[in-house]
Amino acid sequence: MAAVTSRQRILTALVALVLMLSAAFYALAQQTGEAKKSPAALAGKRHTLAATLETVQWGWLDPKEPPKLTVDSGDTVSIETMMHSHDKVRPGITIDEIVALRRANPGGGPHSMTGPIYVNGAEPGDVMEIRIVKIVPKPFGINFNLPGKDFPTIGALAPEMPDGYVKFFTLDLKKRQAEFKPGITLDLKPFPGTLAVGIDPNDPSPRKGGATDPMAPVSTLRPWKNGSNMDINELQEGATIFIPIFLKGGLVWTGDSHCRQGNGEVNLTALECSYREIALQLIVRKDMKLEWPRIETKTHWIATGFDEDLNKAMINAVRESVDFLEQQKLVSMSRYEAYALSSMAADCRVSQVVDVRKGVHCMIPKSIFTKKS
Repeated sequence: MAAVTSRQRILTALVALVLMLSAAFYALAQQTGEAKKSPAALAGKRHTLAATLETVQWGWLDPKEPPKLTVDSGDTVSIETMMHSHDKVRPGITIDEIVALRRANPGGGPHSMTGPIYVNGAEPGDVMEIRIVKIVPKPFGINFNLPGKDFPTIGALAPEMPDGYVKFFTLDLKKRQAEFKPGITLDLKPFPGTLAVGIDPNDPSPRKGGATDPMAPVSTLRPWKNGSNMDINELQEGATIFIPIFLKGGLVWTGDSHCRQGNGEVNLTALECSYREIALQLIVRKDMKLEWPRIETKTHWIATGFDEDLNKAMINAVRESVDFLEQQKLVSMSRYEAYALSSMAADCRVSQVVDVRKGVHCMIPKSIFTKKS
């Protein structure tokens, strides 16, 4: 009987030891997981930036525009956005009024851009990690095409659509839907059409008023290495974008808010809307170097490329896809293997064809990697 009791005591002690070790290993794993996160991402204050005529710029990214908010790396900013042309695109606007607004800002985009936001510690050569935490739209949406007889190059079928056309939508925010017409319902998939950091002084875009100063304002029309009018519909709530920084403070802007868009944005506009709030966490990454913006979602890594020539935009996006696959640490591979894998697994899509510079984004599925880090 004493021997049985001794064995029971030994077994009880062993079970307790195993449980204690398990708890210790679990705690260690938790700490290791936390350590993998950016320290800035774990801290951070919350800020708000309302959309007013003071905080919103129409159609231009001006590197000399005073910051509307200064934050630290890791902070989250809840930003309000306006509809196009300083909120002049409202329910009931006519196509003639839309055309007049387009002509009222020569060379500039129609986009209303909230910002810039200065992020302490951001320097040229760093990368701005922008996490899209939450998007809350306002309840009005619009889609239009400009008259092809007046704007023959704006829209994939502009010469075939001589007249302008405008359609209004009341968004059902509870159901997250919009009725296109009886019998056709669209689920809302909001994303920022334009998300930018401060301009690249080497951007070949024309400057405001024909200026030759590389620090003169750049139109919001063209996407580029600093992001801007990318119109990539994968940039939804939960996505993260990494954008190379060109100017001190990063200078983050957002606008051209969309509530849904098909790849291509072929008639010029998406389901254009504005946001009561888009919450962005801004993190300065000094451990990354990028040439073009890169996106990460729950299911994909996304490489981007832009150029006035769609073929060159494709080349830029594919090169970025190959660069990413060659450099990733999950499974080592040669550049030729990365090129082959891109051909077999990366789904390259036309982001848009209506912003002077065309866009292509290549979707690399995370599911192909069976070896986990």
